[in-house]
Order: sequence, then C-alpha cells, then structure tokens
Amino acid sequence: GNAYAASTSTTACTRSGCSTARCAPIAPPSECPTGTNRSTPRWSATALLDLYGVSEERTRDGLLQLADDVWRKGWWDAYANDIDRRYIDLVWLGSRAERLRTYGSMLVPGLLQTRDYAETLIRNVATADTPEDRIEKMIELRMARQLVLGGDKPVSLAAVVDESVLRRVVGGSAVMRGQLTRLLEVAERPNVEVRVLPLSRGAHAGLDGSFWLYEMPDPYPDVASVDTLGGALYVEEDAAVDRFRQAYHQLSATALGGRESAALIVAAAKEL
Repeated sequence: GNAYAASTSTTACTRSGCSTARCAPIAPPSECPTGTNRSTPRWSATALLDLYGVSEERTRDGLLQLADDVWRKGWWDAYANDIDRRYIDLVWLGSRAERLRTYGSMLVPGLLQTRDYAETLIRNVATADTPEDRIEKMIELRMARQLVLGGDKPVSLAAVVDESVLRRVVGGSAVMRGQLTRLLEVAERPNVEVRVLPLSRGAHAGLDGSFWLYEMPDPYPDVASVDTLGGALYVEEDAAVDRFRQAYHQLSATALGGRESAALIVAAAKEL
C-alpha cells in the first residue's frame, strides 16, 4: 500500500460529507455477506459508502478510486526496502499530480537533475557505511521519477530556481555544465517551465527555502512538501497549502521570463 494515499482518506471523507468517525474500519470478514470478495479495499469502501448513505456518483467514484490507490502497487515499490518511505511517497505524489510547482533555493529540483548531478548530491549525503547498491538504487529512483515529464500524459511542471543554483558548481565544471544544458533542453518542452529568480531581486517570498506543490485531482487534497534533514514533511491543510501556493505565485511573478531565464542559464554555463 501507500502511506500518503492512506493518510488522505480522512481528508477525502471529510470533503465527501461524512465524519471521520464514520471512516472507522468496518465489520470483520466473518460478518460480511456470503459470496463477497471481502478482502479488497474497494469492497470495504463500497460497504462504508452504502452504510452511511453516500450516494452522489462523483463522490462515490472518487472515494472508490482512493480506496484502490491506497493498495495499488507501482514501479516504485521495488525500492521500498532500500529508500525512506517518505521519499517513496513523493514519487507516488508526482505520479498522481495534475500539476507540479516548485521553488529551488539551493539546488536544481530533482525532476530536472542530470544523473551526474544527482549522483554527486546523493553521494554527498550518504554515510561511510551506506552500501553501494543502495546508493545506486537511490540514483535510479531519482532518474525514474523524471518519467512523469514524458509519455502520453506528461505532468505539467513549473519551476522557479534561484540564480545561486546556477552558480553553485556541483560535481565540478563538466557536471555543472551538463546540468545547465539539461535545464535549457527540458525548458523547451511544452509542459515544462523553468524560470530563474535573479540575485538582484533581493528579499522575496522564498527565503524560507525550497518547496514543492502537488496539485492533485479529486478526491485528493493538494499537498505541499519541504525537505528537511529528518526527511520530507507534508502539508495538506488547505490554509497552509494556500500559503505555499501564494508564495509560488509571488516567486513566479518576481522571476525572469522564459527567454531572460534561458539567457542567464547560458551565461552561467559559459563562465564554467
């Protein structure tokens, strides 16, 4: 199952009009009707919806989809034993989101990183006793996350990066030059926007650090996340998520336009 998807059930139930008390586990299988597949989350959800009179079709469909998603396995589950579950949840969020918004204050956002850039960062935080195969899996997973930007239904990504990100030479000149080239290339995609916030702007809405905003389809709530030394932290309370959304819009309004951003990235690459 998925830890984040499970945690959204209370929010989804609240939005559907039933109380959180009503979202308690239903009767054990021994008390369920004969001939029913009582082991599936969809059956459990259907029983709860019937029991509490949730009949509106759109709400029912959304909550049944949520029940399926809680237990559905994805390609990322192969990494679950080697990677912090909170990071796996980020992968799951990215795979379900309709739109992604991010501000990078120190580093290139993960979905836009080259393998060499990502490997440098991952090895930088790995401890001396971290197994090599675990490091490789972490690199593989970060690269695999980027698949959401392609395919038949690519997610929409808008990123604002601080100019200092372009100037911070991660992995040496060659690695950084490749990373800046990657930013220019991916920004050409119709579903990706990369904007640079120049140092000359001074104080701005992102001084508290990097963040991600996941704009989710119903019945999921939108989610914001921030990385910490203790792992990823999630925010899904509406008012708090709105603060992240407002911060992103302010950063986007303050950042350079697409052409100006590309020119600044090219200039930074030439200085390497």
